[in-house]
Amino acid sequence: MKNDKPILVVAVGGNALLQRGETMSHGNQAKNIAIAADALAKLNQDYRVVIVHGNGPQVGLLALQNLAYTDTPPYPLDILGAETQGMIGYMMAQSLRRSLPNTEISTILTQVAVDSNDPAFNDPNKFIGPVYDKATAELMADKYNWSIKPDGEYWRRVVPSPQPQAILEINSIKTLLEQDHMVICCGGGGCPVVDGENGYQGVEAVIDKDLSAAVLATQLGAEHFLILTDGDYVCVDWGTPNEKPLHDVSVDEITQYQFAAGSMAPKVDACCAFAKATNGTGHIGSLHKTAEIMSHSSGTHISIE
Repeated sequence: MKNDKPILVVAVGGNALLQRGETMSHGNQAKNIAIAADALAKLNQDYRVVIVHGNGPQVGLLALQNLAYTDTPPYPLDILGAETQGMIGYMMAQSLRRSLPNTEISTILTQVAVDSNDPAFNDPNKFIGPVYDKATAELMADKYNWSIKPDGEYWRRVVPSPQPQAILEINSIKTLLEQDHMVICCGGGGCPVVDGENGYQGVEAVIDKDLSAAVLATQLGAEHFLILTDGDYVCVDWGTPNEKPLHDVSVDEITQYQFAAGSMAPKVDACCAFAKATNGTGHIGSLHKTAEIMSHSSGTHISIE
């Protein structure tokens, strides 16, 4: 029997799974993933759900652990991204099964095609790993040849973040959805790969998970695309006395505003790209208000009109 429930692609930030300033322990990640899984499980009743998660803190931690053992050359970022897909996907699937014992849940290790000539390779801007004060960040940058940039009041390592072009495992994802599986895929934006003489090869980068999720939602023909974050709405003039939340907004209107490049801007860009490609609706809101967002009582909703 054909499943007629609409497809909903949900993107959950890596920082939602490991809070800023928390010790990057298994226990803390398990606690936060359980909270996220409880929120996501509620969507399963009305939608065929595909989950994309971030990995910024986690891939940065693996990179640091990688550097600590000097007898082996460090593994490249695409390999560390694959490790985070397995780690976070495994923990998320366990938590979801506790909430949805009768639902099939599958985690797919996902490769995402990027362009080897993407200008992002010459302008790293994707935050990974823990936060540092400026002096410590500069010491780490000198020691490990990192690029660093300010992230709010802190500093963090930045790496290239090329634009995602296509999800290579899209047919496998579609097949699982047709069989009523809840699917976890494109973790951390997916493993970035470029097409070369010997087929697809990994590259040193971390793709923005919101942009990958938008490409995924477009390739799936999803009706809805939801980005969960730590705020209830997208706000104009955020953090100022003139702060104004946006509720229902068109692509043309929201693209007139400026948002923070390292946080809200890619989320807005991803929702706009999805809405323009599919005529569907992109939603942005709080992880703790998933049901309210999808019932239109909370969140920012971006569509063509």
